[in-house]
Amino acid sequence: MATNILMPALSPTMTEGTLARWLKAEGDTVKAGDIIAEIETDKATMEVEAVDEGVLGKILVQGGTAGVKVNDPIAVLVEPGESADAAPAAKADAPKAEASKPVAPETPKTEPAAAPKTEAPKTVASSGDRTIASPLARRMAAQAGIDLAGLNGSGPNGRIVKTDVEAALAKPQAAKPAAAASAPAPAAAPAAVPAPKAPAPAITAPHTAIPNSTMRKVIARRLSESKQTVPHFYVSMDIEIDALLKLRSQLNATSPKDGPGAFKLSVNDLVIKAAAVTLRRMPAVNATWTEDAILQYHDVDISVAVSIPDGLITPIIRKADQAGLASISSQMKDLAARAKSGKLKPEEFQGGGFSISNMGMYGVRDFSAIINPPQAGILAVSAGEQRPVVKDGALAIATVMTCTLSVDHRVVDGALAAEWIAAFKKVVEEPLSLML
Repeated sequence: MATNILMPALSPTMTEGTLARWLKAEGDTVKAGDIIAEIETDKATMEVEAVDEGVLGKILVQGGTAGVKVNDPIAVLVEPGESADAAPAAKADAPKAEASKPVAPETPKTEPAAAPKTEAPKTVASSGDRTIASPLARRMAAQAGIDLAGLNGSGPNGRIVKTDVEAALAKPQAAKPAAAASAPAPAAAPAAVPAPKAPAPAITAPHTAIPNSTMRKVIARRLSESKQTVPHFYVSMDIEIDALLKLRSQLNATSPKDGPGAFKLSVNDLVIKAAAVTLRRMPAVNATWTEDAILQYHDVDISVAVSIPDGLITPIIRKADQAGLASISSQMKDLAARAKSGKLKPEEFQGGGFSISNMGMYGVRDFSAIINPPQAGILAVSAGEQRPVVKDGALAIATVMTCTLSVDHRVVDGALAAEWIAAFKKVVEEPLSLML
């Protein structure tokens, strides 16, 4: 039986992507697990594996096509000997018909608005009882505490996909306005109609319009949501790094000139390790806010901001508190290089419990970073520079960098934030503790 191959959601923020190229041609035999295409997402270029086996009967979206929406049919998989033109039209139309039911805010214009609000979630949840789910859907469900057995899949062969989990997450939120609307009667219905978008400002000055990439749109949306929904709180400290620089020089001097054991530590490598050690000692900052509980992570996984041509990405050093400095340095170089070339795997940049943004290489003296949800903290690291300091009542010169900790005030109170950055300062200024 012919089935549609749908555009997959390869990251939690992905709504559309570019089908870079097909690795299989029409008529090729496909087995489950075969790499069939490459897709450019808002974060990286990733390979897509076949879920079912059969013959690639027809390619619906050609390689190089941009703006392909998640869950749109991109190809048709048929059984050997089956015609590719027999069922594709009906199959391709089915998801569109399904999707058109929940997306129907046109009906409320002629009927009471409250009625479609309660019907939309039901149509999403009534497409069959399956337990097959995409890796992304499983990860999202696990993070949200949703039982996949209670969901209905809208993907091929009843597979549970990202949109099914999102629909389940939206249900309790949608129920509250419905309940509230029933008490005050129909008066609440107009409030559910979204406000029209403000018109774009009329720019008359000479300019060049640079279209927003998918990544830029996602960055804009996530940072806006973070600043609007997360109560940011900031604490800063000046930290002397002369001892840290001395240790770095001593360790680099012990490295072989080349070969598998060679390394060259950066200040950022030592900062990552110092932050990881501090998070292990004060796990309350290595956490995430939810309405029911604050989730404290068992592992210290640190996301490190890396600038790439289209924007920003945060590859992760896993269990950074347990990793040696040479290992952190090697991992960071590899992750940064593959981030710039768009070759990171989803698990290498999705997740993490705490972030570091280092702008010291640009000579920045001081800045505050925006929290990367659902994390509760991000450390902004500035440039080390020689400054006058007072030691034992006398004026002296020291290499100082300013660090600012941004925290989610729902998770981290002011006193805890101050204690954390004071502990971090002590680790950096007494770096031999990193070797223990």
